[in-house]
Amino acid sequence: MPKFIMWGSYCENALEKRAPYRQDHLDGLAAQKEKGILITLGPTKDATKVFGIYEAEDEAIVRQVIESDPYWQNGIWTEYEVKEWIQAF
Repeated sequence: MPKFIMWGSYCENALEKRAPYRQDHLDGLAAQKEKGILITLGPTKDATKVFGIYEAEDEAIVRQVIESDPYWQNGIWTEYEVKEWIQAF
């Protein structure tokens, strides 16, 4: 199954602004992980960027998962890019 990477940006003051959505975000990530779609996801140390690795049949599924996340829907993630990834090693 193809793998995809997601690279995105957080809004300013993301650590404060994410608080009302954090539990729903984490619950969604756990469900994605359980379904085998999400491999890993997390912020950069300075909380300005987000990086994730997904496994799905196609890019549309990955985009749907990202855009249904409370962080995307509430402006915590401000932009993102998805690329199919070839795991060489």
